Amino acid sequence: MKSSGPAADWQEMDSFDGGFSWIAYPDETMERASHGLAVDGEVWLVDPVDAEGIDDRIEEYGEVAGVVILLDRHKRDAAAFATRHDVSVWVPAFMDGVVEELDAPTERFRHELADTGYVAHTLVDNRMWQEAILYHEDDGVLVVPEAVGTTSYFRAAGESLGVHPMLRLTPPRELDRFNPERVLVGHGPGIHEDVADTVGDAIDGSRRRAPQLMFKTVKDTVFG
Repeated sequence: MKSSGPAADWQEMDSFDGGFSWIAYPDETMERASHGLAVDGEVWLVDPVDAEGIDDRIEEYGEVAGVVILLDRHKRDAAAFATRHDVSVWVPAFMDGVVEELDAPTERFRHELADTGYVAHTLVDNRMWQEAILYHEDDGVLVVPEAVGTTSYFRAAGESLGVHPMLRLTPPRELDRFNPERVLVGHGPGIHEDVADTVGDAIDGSRRRAPQLMFKTVKDTVFG
C-alpha cells in the first residue's frame, strides 16, 4: 500500500501556473500525492512526501514559504521539508495531536493561509478523522487531502473521482459549496476538466455505488 526509503523515480503531475503535484512512489497502491502551491513567487507545500531532486523542481516556482498539513494523518515528511527550508509547518487550528508530533516549528491558522488567498475550511472533525481543505476562490483551485481521491481503491466502476471508502455512507456534501476549476487530491492525480460535475457526481453517487466499490475492493484483495 505505502512505500518508504529514497524516492528516486517520483512522478510529476497536475502542473499549472499556480503550482504542481507529484507522487513520490508512483508504483504504490496509495499513490500519495504532494502539492506545491505557487503564490507571489513563493511555494507552499501541502502534505508532502520527500523525493530525490524534488527541491530543484520546487525552486522553479519560488522559495518555500511554509509546509501545510491538511489531514491529521498526513504528517508524512512535513517536518523534514520545514527543517530543510527553514520554515514552519502550518496546521489548521482545530486539529489535535498533530503539532506535538512534529519536530519542526509550527504555526496555527484558522482561515486564510497567510496572505495566499487560500482559505481553509473544516471538512471532517471527529475523534477518528480531522480534515481541512484549501480553496482559492479567484484561481478556482480546491485541495482535498483525503475525502475524495482518484486512485483505484477510491473509485467504483465509471468514476473518475471517488469518495473515500470510509466516508461512502456519509459523503462530504460540504464540497458542493465550491465551484472549482481544478481539484488536487491527496491520493492520485487531480481533476482538471468538468470539475464541478465530477465532484457532484462523486458526492451524489457515493452511497449508491458503495456496495460496488466494496465488492471491487474484496475482489482485488483476494484475487489481486
